[in-house]
Amino acid sequence: MKILVMGAGKMGSFFIDLLSFDHEVAVFERDAKRMRFTYNCQRFTTYDEIKAFEPELLINAVTLKYTIPVFKEVIPYLPKECIISDIASVKTDLKDFYEQTGMRFVSTHPMFGPTFANLQQLSEENAIIIQEGDCMGRCFFKELYRKLGLNIYEYTFEEHDKTVAYSLSIPFVSTFVFAAVMKHQDAPGTTFKRHMRIAKGVLNEDDYLLQEILFNPYTHDQVAQIRTELKELLEIIDQKDAAGMKGYLTKIRNNVKNDIEIKR
Repeated sequence: MKILVMGAGKMGSFFIDLLSFDHEVAVFERDAKRMRFTYNCQRFTTYDEIKAFEPELLINAVTLKYTIPVFKEVIPYLPKECIISDIASVKTDLKDFYEQTGMRFVSTHPMFGPTFANLQQLSEENAIIIQEGDCMGRCFFKELYRKLGLNIYEYTFEEHDKTVAYSLSIPFVSTFVFAAVMKHQDAPGTTFKRHMRIAKGVLNEDDYLLQEILFNPYTHDQVAQIRTELKELLEIIDQKDAAGMKGYLTKIRNNVKNDIEIKR
């Protein structure tokens, strides 16, 4: 299959490396310097080159902020039968956009990134494939993600954003709070150092990505739960309520235990 990857960033390069030995792959990137370390693929810097290539599948791997604008720019240069796809972590507005294009499309979300994941061992990582979309496109990504050993889930666009609001906004906001109140530690403990590594990784993400995840319409209710739990915990601390603390720790241990059992 002739596959065009838009963007030679971290995830774009990952897909190029992943696909280039089994497919005819090309990458489009305006900044030619970012393509210096790509190999076994054609390198494009103009839309006319894309038109001549005639891709059968386009994977849009640019920064979330530019996902739809890049689609709008490149679609006029694609064959009508080309399947367009995104790997965006927030799907807001994408469903309506795809329907307006009239093109075949597939939307997925590999729920890992180069910041934390071991790209050579992904058996504990997940990927979401959106149920709405082209059947052939969904089958392509399902097979691809299976080969990587990913756990695959199929959601609608709406279900995806609800899941992201829970799985990303809560840890992101918790990390923000930690980073906001932390102070330099000359002799940090193990737990502090682990939280610091997570904070550095999260804060290394693109600002627009963090913004869009938190501006997800389903995020507010999830973050509000953090405020409710903090209020309860603060009351226990202020009252030095030993029985209340024991009950609270039992509750959250059960939450963690139940989550582990569900995954099994």
